[in-house]
Amino acid sequence: MTSQGPLTGKIAIVTGASRGIGQAISARLAQDGAAVVLAARTETDLTRVADEIRERGGAAMTIAMDLRSSEAPAALVQGAIDAYGAIDIVVNNAGATKRGDFFELTDDDFLDGFALKFHAAVRLTRAAWPHLKARKGAVVNIIGIGGRTPGAEFTIGGSVNGACLSFTKALSDIGIRDGVQVNAINPGRIRTGRFQKMVEAEAARAGTSVDAATAEIIRKANIGRLGEPEDVANLAAFLVTPQSRFLQGALIDLDGGQTKTV
Repeated sequence: MTSQGPLTGKIAIVTGASRGIGQAISARLAQDGAAVVLAARTETDLTRVADEIRERGGAAMTIAMDLRSSEAPAALVQGAIDAYGAIDIVVNNAGATKRGDFFELTDDDFLDGFALKFHAAVRLTRAAWPHLKARKGAVVNIIGIGGRTPGAEFTIGGSVNGACLSFTKALSDIGIRDGVQVNAINPGRIRTGRFQKMVEAEAARAGTSVDAATAEIIRKANIGRLGEPEDVANLAAFLVTPQSRFLQGALIDLDGGQTKTV
């Protein structure tokens, strides 16, 4: 891991950093020279990710907290400032929403879906904004293509993602005024642990193999392959470099061509 990468001297906060896409983004930003503040609920998982980053020569610290708590995002920002004295990058990645039959999903399911992915991102961005403004920093929101094309089993996720897309566009306008770059990535089918569990459940339901279930998902999505967490990390890393600075308010579908709408 180089000590003089394109992000050398930058400080990044990544939420949902303990696994999957968040872990991959954290590793890539550290590889590019950033000191990374890893946030998620489980300390042991965060420690594992931080240790892996340090073993490769990167800088990382962990802050374990439940960002659904209204006070947590501001505390995360303060922790980053206490440790590093500045914030250049915020990656809002935390948040998973419950799938299911709309008529079986409860009010609490909807409230929980918005609490982490939407409200926590809003609070974290608000708390970090003065520091981002001072450093002409960047915000990257990891959202999802379900915000563009929600389905019957994704009434919560589609609604939350749609709100996050709108928030990104509105915030990018403030970013123009304050010199803060704001963009979003909409991942499609990404091979994460959560996705793997979904495939295993589908294979069990259909009485087929995991490989066959995966192939069927790829066929239905009309894509060439599944995405990898590193695919998202590569794009996120580009979005916080000087070379990407003309991108503002972009909602980038990273889905192998699954989204066909204009």
